[in-house]
Amino acid sequence: MNKQKLDESNILLETIIEGVQEVKGKDMTILDLRNIETAVCKYFVICTGTSNIHVSSISDNVRKYVSKELNEKPWNTEGQNSAEWILMDYSDIVLHVFQEQTRDFYTLEDLWGDANIRMIENL
Repeated sequence: MNKQKLDESNILLETIIEGVQEVKGKDMTILDLRNIETAVCKYFVICTGTSNIHVSSISDNVRKYVSKELNEKPWNTEGQNSAEWILMDYSDIVLHVFQEQTRDFYTLEDLWGDANIRMIENL
């Protein structure tokens, strides 16, 4: 694996985390998928917003923060209309911003049980 690419992924990961924390995203979990052969990316970042507005503000802030800090934009974003679950695809990293009931329903952490899991404390 290319060390520079891994470093860029880690920098992007930490920048996404900071963007979520800046607007008080809750219960952030990082799933490290690098050792899972069938994984579509290196990391999933999962967090919870308290309402449609909060979920939207988390995704908007991450987009602005990552763009400002790293000049990166997501390849794709889905779910902005309902804001129950917004997915932002940064290729190596996919951010999932959920409302609590939607996160509880899909339990992505359980689907990727082989992943190394890192919890980020709420600020």
